[in-house]
Amino acid sequence: MKLQLAGQGKNEVLYKAGPFGTVKALRTNPTVTPDLSINPRLAQILEQVAVKKELIVALANSNVKEMLEMWFTNIKRVGISNYLVVALDDSIENFCRSNDVPVYRRDPDDGVDNIGKTGGNHAVSGLKFRVLREFLQLGYSVLLSDIDIIFFQNPFDYLYRDSDVESMSDGHNNMTAYGFNDVFDEPSMGWARYAHTMRIWVYNSGFFFIRPTIPSIELLDRVAGRLSREPKSWDQAVFNEELFFPSHPGYEGLHASKRTMDIYLFMNSKVLFKTVRKDVHLRKLKPVIVHLNYHPDKSDRMKAVIEFYVNGKQNALEHFPDGSE
Repeated sequence: MKLQLAGQGKNEVLYKAGPFGTVKALRTNPTVTPDLSINPRLAQILEQVAVKKELIVALANSNVKEMLEMWFTNIKRVGISNYLVVALDDSIENFCRSNDVPVYRRDPDDGVDNIGKTGGNHAVSGLKFRVLREFLQLGYSVLLSDIDIIFFQNPFDYLYRDSDVESMSDGHNNMTAYGFNDVFDEPSMGWARYAHTMRIWVYNSGFFFIRPTIPSIELLDRVAGRLSREPKSWDQAVFNEELFFPSHPGYEGLHASKRTMDIYLFMNSKVLFKTVRKDVHLRKLKPVIVHLNYHPDKSDRMKAVIEFYVNGKQNALEHFPDGSE
């Protein structure tokens, strides 16, 4: 109540509202002032690698060496130059350098290094929210990419850049990816048995574009903070909760703008294997990326996806089941 009373009368009028149907709220927050002092070494690398202050960033350790090679090989094939691997161990750093792949090794940090060298997929995935903060503080927009992703076009040609976060979806059709009104039925309520709810499949924290804004940095801090306090939590679940949960008593929500990427351009593997490969028209579309997020046999499916989209082998995807066995 004190907070509510203190806030009364503080709404300063800056603009007059225009005619009906012409008013549009601000979605694109201003970027932060770059602070090069926080990491001069990284700043120098980004100056050389980034294009228009934007770049793709991936974290990798030795557990994913084979997929990492497929990842950067296809990035090179497309002609993308603004990408960077954050190496989490010596082996990956040396592997990247030997393959002329831009690589960055952070300064020693026990909290990051222990997970980075030995952690599994989920543990390593959670590190990105700590690592990316410096990129944003330096004034760079980052397209964060997991390495179970194949690139077929330059993603920077397909971004809107109007929101703090643009993310690919785990949704598998227009309803699940972009949101729908779901009716909950509780017969015991009689006349009021039907309650309307809003639903959307989660954003995938393995592929999102994040601009260097205050809400974006707050998002990274919130997620990293919760992951450190809640070690059993999943980074993707926390990422979505912080993006979508509204303010309510006892909780102040994040005021970040967000956009869902086109599910046929930024395609998850459920969309590909359940729908696209079986549709004569959708098969002709060329995605920007395919993310093998829904399937554990990632390496085999990645190779098949390359055969299908790059080498034109029309039956390359046929022997895989829709889901995992």
